[in-house]
Amino acid sequence: MKILAENNKVNFDYEILETFEAGIVLYGFEVKAIKTGHVSLKSSYVVIRNNEAYLINAFIPPYQPLNTPESYDQQRSRKLLLKKAEIRSLIGKSRVKGLTLVPLRLYTKKSKIKLEFGIAKGKRKIDKREKIKKRDTEREIGRKIRGR
Repeated sequence: MKILAENNKVNFDYEILETFEAGIVLYGFEVKAIKTGHVSLKSSYVVIRNNEAYLINAFIPPYQPLNTPESYDQQRSRKLLLKKAEIRSLIGKSRVKGLTLVPLRLYTKKSKIKLEFGIAKGKRKIDKREKIKKRDTEREIGRKIRGR
């Protein structure tokens, strides 16, 4: 399993409650771009419309700009491949106030590109500050231990 892209900001902004795996519908040149590392999940999210899941706002630039169709939108919404039962459970969970669906990482599994996304609850500003303070104190303790 090779990780192609990760959304690092998610772990800072959200508390992940549950994760899911989905296939993703892509064009051939998008697959090539993703496999070469040209993809960004920053500020993207998952939404459910008409009993189908979509990845919104993921940025995938063209692999070869000159060979790409002119109508290609780099931030188009991409359909996720999930079972109907999974989609039904996601609909119920995503309607709870304060929960959202956020992509975590893109990776390959048996030569297929998969998206791992999670149900997340947004962290408050106080929680973020506490995490930063804890990280800084751990770093300071590590420096003092190594300094002896």
